Amino acid sequence: MPDLNLVSKQLEMVAVDAVTVFGGLSVEQLNWKLSENDWSVAQCFDHLIVTHSLYFGECEKVSTSGYRPTFWQKVSPLSGFFGRFLINRLDPKNTKKMKTMGKAVPSASAIGGDIIERFVEHQHQMIQAVQRFPTTLDLEKTIVTSPLLGFVTYSLADTLTFLPMHCRRHSDQAQRVVDTEGFLK
Repeated sequence: MPDLNLVSKQLEMVAVDAVTVFGGLSVEQLNWKLSENDWSVAQCFDHLIVTHSLYFGECEKVSTSGYRPTFWQKVSPLSGFFGRFLINRLDPKNTKKMKTMGKAVPSASAIGGDIIERFVEHQHQMIQAVQRFPTTLDLEKTIVTSPLLGFVTYSLADTLTFLPMHCRRHSDQAQRVVDTEGFLK
């Protein structure tokens, strides 16, 4: 079961690394990509902001004393499967491309030079959301619904495992963009 303080530290570390590694890049460097089908550094971080912002609603629901799971969250037989699937797929060591859901696609146009600052602010909002979970909350037994696919459910413990992994995965992807031959120096 994930420790909320550890999850917060993992989210903070990705924010610190983003500033350290990508904070000095120009707008042109942040938006550079090898081809039309590849993502830029800015798109990697925009994707994380867009995707993880969708979880704020579920986090808010779970944080309130009146939280009641939906019928589907109570009976879904696939919550464990979906959680394990996402943990395996979002592991930073797994560099296979995944199809991004429409709600989570980053901006296709030039992204502002403040993307790293916006990502850091977003990470701090995510950390605050995590820290608001009641200490009595059973993370394994609390089932949430995916904000991307309404029939997909998984435990809050799995969610708190794969969200930091997802951050690291795309931070690593952004690093590969910078390391690509032809990247604007």
